[in-house]
Parts: sequence; C-alpha cells; structure tokens
Amino acid sequence: MYESLLVITDALPYILEGSLVTVGIVLGAMGIGLFFGVPVAVIQVYAPKALRLVAGAYVWFFRGIPVLVLLFLFYFGLFSLLGFNISAFFAAVIVLGLRGVAYQSQIFRGSILSLPQGQIKAARALGMSDLKAIQSIILPQALRLSIPGWSNEYSIVLKDSAIAFVLGTSEIMSRTHFVASRTYEHLPLYLTAGAVFFALTTMGVRALRILEKRVSLPGYSAHS
Repeated sequence: MYESLLVITDALPYILEGSLVTVGIVLGAMGIGLFFGVPVAVIQVYAPKALRLVAGAYVWFFRGIPVLVLLFLFYFGLFSLLGFNISAFFAAVIVLGLRGVAYQSQIFRGSILSLPQGQIKAARALGMSDLKAIQSIILPQALRLSIPGWSNEYSIVLKDSAIAFVLGTSEIMSRTHFVASRTYEHLPLYLTAGAVFFALTTMGVRALRILEKRVSLPGYSAHS
C-alpha cells in the first residue's frame, strides 16, 4: 500500500502535465466541431436537397466509424497519402474535431428544429433575407438551447481523447501507461488517471452550466 502511494505521488506531476495535452486536444476538437457544426446544421435544415444529402452523408460517415479506426485511417492513411507531415497531437485534434462536427451538427439541428418555424416567415414579412434571419434570429436562440447537449459532447470528447495515446500523444493515458509499464502498479495508477479525467469532466460540465445560466433568458424555452 505504501509503495503504491509513493508511486502515485511521484507520478502525479508527470500525469498532470499530460492533462494539459488532453485539454488542448479537447478544446481544439470542440472548437472545430462548433465552427463547422453550426453551418452543417443550417445546411441540413434550410439548404436545398442536394446539399442536405452531402451533409447527411458526412454525418453518417463520422458517426458510423469508431474513433480508433478514424485515427488510424487519417493519421496512417490519408495524411500519409497526401504527404502531410502532421504531429500526432494535431492529428488527434483534427480527427476528433471532424467527428465532433458530425455530432455537434445534430445538437444544433435539433435546437433549430425546436424553434417555432413561423419566425422565418415573420422575418421575411419584415423584409429580411433567410440568411439574415438565420444569423440574427434563429442561431442566437439555437445556440442557447444547445448548451446542455454541448456539455454532454464535451464529456464524450474528453473521454475519447484517451484513445489518442495509440498515436503516441503525450496525454494522460499515454503517460499513465508509461509509468505503469515500468512500476507494475497498474491499478493505482489507472485509478489516478480515472480521477484526473473525472475532475476534468466535472470542471468542464460545471463551467458550461454556469455559461448556460448566464445566457439563459427568464421564462424562455424552445416553444415559449
């Protein structure tokens, strides 16, 4: 017991340094998912059928393939084929981000569809274009309503980031596995890694809940 505690004490700073890499992967992936997920959601709701089919195919592709397969497919396959010299860290960010676009677009699409559809007609009656109405009326409401789902997506991306250690990224799981393979204290070290992930999940979800309360409008809901 004492030896296990000693190993954890010695390894904890090293593992916590890996949490910075993990947070970087998560923030980068979430940023990509948000930046491109909103346009994909708008396309699926308002664009012509041809564009909706393209967006739908993208969503089905990234939702239908496991994260591990996507990481290998892009890092060892597509990126190498195209001659891109990308580090394992950025490869993980890009792949998790592209996958996040598929999932986040469905969160935003659901929020858009939950809004009263008469708002677009009212905007047209006021002389606004559809694009302006979506930008100024629909999206501000939809993004507010998407925060609870976005909070869930954060926890999923955080847990999926652990798989990035197969590419050699120096994140939490990679560092924990490195120490465990040399000290043979697998159980206490992996419990420590789990505690670090749990703490990051709790902090991120609470931060998003605070954001949700700050941007919420009293008495406002999707159908109010």
